[in-house]
Amino acid sequence: MEGAKLLKRKSAQKRHNVYRNALELVGVGGVTGIFAGAVVGVYNLLVKKGEALAHDAYAFIRENPAFLPLLLLTLVLGAFFIGVIVRLAPEVKGCGIPQAEGSSRGVIRLNWLRDMTAMFAASLISIFMGLSVGSEGPSVQIGATVGDGVSKGLRRNEMIRRYQVTGGACAGLAVASNAPLTGMAFAFEETHKRFTPEVFICAFSSVIFGCLTREAIFSAFGISSVSAFHSFVLFELPLRYYPYVAISAAVCALVGVAFYKAVFFVRRLYRKFTLKSARKTDFVKIFSAVLTGGVISFVAAGAMGGGHELIEAMGTLGGAKAPTVESVFSLPLVWTLLIVFILKLVSTCLNLGAGLPCGIFLPIIAMGACLGGLMTRAWLSLGMDSNYADLLVMICMATFFTAIVKAPITGIIMVCELTWSFAPLLPLIIGVSIGYILGDVFRTNGIYDELLEEYERETGVKERQRRVRFTLTVAKNSVADKREIRDVLWPSGAIVTDVLRDGVSLHPNGSTLLKAGDVLSVVCRTLDVEKAKEELLHLTGSEDGGYREDEG
Repeated sequence: MEGAKLLKRKSAQKRHNVYRNALELVGVGGVTGIFAGAVVGVYNLLVKKGEALAHDAYAFIRENPAFLPLLLLTLVLGAFFIGVIVRLAPEVKGCGIPQAEGSSRGVIRLNWLRDMTAMFAASLISIFMGLSVGSEGPSVQIGATVGDGVSKGLRRNEMIRRYQVTGGACAGLAVASNAPLTGMAFAFEETHKRFTPEVFICAFSSVIFGCLTREAIFSAFGISSVSAFHSFVLFELPLRYYPYVAISAAVCALVGVAFYKAVFFVRRLYRKFTLKSARKTDFVKIFSAVLTGGVISFVAAGAMGGGHELIEAMGTLGGAKAPTVESVFSLPLVWTLLIVFILKLVSTCLNLGAGLPCGIFLPIIAMGACLGGLMTRAWLSLGMDSNYADLLVMICMATFFTAIVKAPITGIIMVCELTWSFAPLLPLIIGVSIGYILGDVFRTNGIYDELLEEYERETGVKERQRRVRFTLTVAKNSVADKREIRDVLWPSGAIVTDVLRDGVSLHPNGSTLLKAGDVLSVVCRTLDVEKAKEELLHLTGSEDGGYREDEG
């Protein structure tokens, strides 16, 4: 009788721990969202000011070429300051999202204060110089570092820290793009490549509080939040136009694959370029990208900035007006779009190759919109109703994004959320599916995953990892109890190699359902054995996490 009561009390205590864990995630996610929303909100306010200032400055210099030397001096100084920042905080090189993903997965660890301020400053310098960089990627890394900092301030364990980094990253994207659903989808599809209740709880609470904080900041400055792409009006697409969707999607996907290959080709070229001094090498690389970006912005106003104005210019209000992209050399619209696309592609490749702290999330979408504009010009000449031009641009935008990033669900949600319309859902799914399939045919990995792998190779993360085998027992009502192995957010590099149940050894796979009492053998490749052990104890509820170091 006493034994039954004791078991009942233990079971009640376990359930209480589960509920307390969920409330803890909501709480820490909310606090993370507030801080991330505040920092990223202020950052994006400065981005808006910087883009407007750069646009006016370049317009003035085009009308007054005598000030070109001043532009050149500004670019040189900007490149110098960015080079200094990158030397002090090398983790901010590139677009920011791979580093945020690596931190969320536990692959790398960021110095939250240093990296947050470095990315904040370096990316703003790039934006104030009018370069073709977006704010979304830096916002994701800034949000991730805020999540890491809040976790340290609250003294949470390693597992909660990863959830908070994820929540901060999602809040950063949601705040920057004014798209909370897109931010949440990004957490599952791109950051962790899986759905778990814990990630969902922390992500949605961070995004909600982050967006609320953003609204409060924007209201304080008298800035209204409107639909991100309010110049687009979408209508249901007749079946007779679906071949246009398929052909346009195939073209955008193939160009997306070409862009993907070009990025890593340029990065290989940059790696081959070395001088006697590493500091001089970094400066020359950054200066080449900055100078080229400055020339591009001087030549084509449409190629400046992240690309939000370019995307807005492609909207026709449902065929009521023509696209309003500023002409390059007084050329017709089609040639202007083609030149802007090529220049934006070149600038983005150079930025990533040189390690310039920049964002490519919005530039990719803007390039997709450019392609959409070119495709609609072709179909309109063949008799397509202009009412459907906006829809086709959006489909091309999402397809191009999917072929490069390999995040189709995020692409679909993004279009529907940013246009406040579900009219394009079926043709959008068709286009995105074509983009994803063609990306697979040409064996492209998601660009952020590939950039993260390159970062690991360059920094020697994998070479420094130790291979350790843990033995743990799954406790009742723990995170792992009654879940399939693939539904548990294991530490990075962890593999469940054996499950001992009732004295019988099982050969586990992703669909193996774990139960209380199972004895797990988990192999990890990790830089920090104690952190990995802490995560595994949290997941299994085990009171003992014995381990031994394996060879290899």
